[in-house]
Amino acid sequence: MKSLVRLGAILGIVGSTLLGPSLIGKMSALALPEPQILEKLRSVPVFTITDATGAPLIATVPKQGQGQTGNASVAGIFISQKDAQAFVEQLKTRNPQLAASVRVMPVSLGEIYQLTQANKGKPDQVQFAFVPAPQQVQSAKTVLQQTGQQVNEFNGVPLFLARGGPENGYLTIQRGQQEVIPLFFNKEELLGMVERFKQQQPTVTATIKIEVVNLESVLEALRTENDPFLTQMILVPSRESLEFVRSLQPAGAGQSPQVAPARPAPSSPAR
Repeated sequence: MKSLVRLGAILGIVGSTLLGPSLIGKMSALALPEPQILEKLRSVPVFTITDATGAPLIATVPKQGQGQTGNASVAGIFISQKDAQAFVEQLKTRNPQLAASVRVMPVSLGEIYQLTQANKGKPDQVQFAFVPAPQQVQSAKTVLQQTGQQVNEFNGVPLFLARGGPENGYLTIQRGQQEVIPLFFNKEELLGMVERFKQQQPTVTATIKIEVVNLESVLEALRTENDPFLTQMILVPSRESLEFVRSLQPAGAGQSPQVAPARPAPSSPAR
């Protein structure tokens, strides 16, 4: 499993310009080919625990599902580097010898997706289980409860997005020549974007709403659905993840990309 090396692509996400609600229903629906899916995912760092050889730490668990027998090999994929490191610290107590030979390794979500697709159906397939940040899971439950849903748990890794305006469009940002819909792994960072948008366009403040979906459903939709939303959306890693990946860049190895919050610029909602 390779370490994440596309640092510039990852850090480039945060240097975007805030726009406004976008009505994606007017776009033509096109299926996303795999290279385009990988392009969306490869700039997202996730974290796994690897042994001294760089292979992911594997757990053996009973297979689940009707008619399933035997065991499955599962590797945990942490969304938060801090959660992955906390797991290693716990391992030092339970199995000090093993803990001494493992480390937290950042990998690309695109690589995890590619490996999952390549190994699907193989008898010795390693399954990847995403481990969400507990605080963001709680935030996801709160978002759903605020809409009147009776929610006791949230399954999967939450992704947060916002919509609003007269026609309830998705809030977008400008990246280069593209207008994109950001889905945030961290709710608080989405709220920061929303606050900047409210300063730009205070007349639509009351219409802004936060929504939540899960990463697993988005990955499945990228593979199977013809939805214009999927063409326009991007995944925005947490600042914690970006800063950790940036810290891995060797000192003096060229100029580091600047990590800075998106700066609001006057704009009108997309029509």
